Amino acid sequence: MKKSKIFLGIAIVAVAGFIAIAADHIDAPAVQGGTNDITDFYAFQGEDTNNLVFVANTQGLLSPSATGSASFDENTLIEFNIDTTGDNVEDLVIQATARDGKMYFFGPAAPSSTGLSSSILTASQQGVVDITSYGSPATISTNGGMRFFAGPRDDPFFMDFAQYSAIVGGTATAFNNPGDDTFAGTNVMSVVVEVPKSMIGGTGTIITWVETKRKQ
Repeated sequence: MKKSKIFLGIAIVAVAGFIAIAADHIDAPAVQGGTNDITDFYAFQGEDTNNLVFVANTQGLLSPSATGSASFDENTLIEFNIDTTGDNVEDLVIQATARDGKMYFFGPAAPSSTGLSSSILTASQQGVVDITSYGSPATISTNGGMRFFAGPRDDPFFMDFAQYSAIVGGTATAFNNPGDDTFAGTNVMSVVVEVPKSMIGGTGTIITWVETKRKQ
């Protein structure tokens, strides 16, 4: 594998804080339904409280019939960015890219460049996992205290989009309890990496965001 491959970011979801959730369904027409479309980004403390978990979900609104043939684009890099100094510039990245039915993970490590262009940090490979096929038990691999997963999952984000539209349109004033889950029965392609906090460093507060970057 060549040491340097240049990518250009085309879809970004950003969040700040130590425990965070961000979602972006339906409203990104330039990438909606494509392999680069980010639907959710989650960052939270693991069951092992010494660890952090980063989750990037892509390719939202997959029907069960479409999920079986869904796959990760081998020309796309998923990059978790981690700012440990509070200047909104990534100090560390964790990269994930698919190849021949496997997802390869690199980092956390300092990026060779910041911003929209990235190079795969081949010298910092930390793990590889078989991509779980639809309907199969989750395949998880471990290495050096890190854990890795890639494959289809049920869309975890709950949103009553019809009621939201009614509120915005002025025909309703509040959400119903419990409401209707617009995304029920749909799936996403998910990438999950769990990493010891000791590998992140910093002061205990981080800013983190995820990008999908396509090979140019």
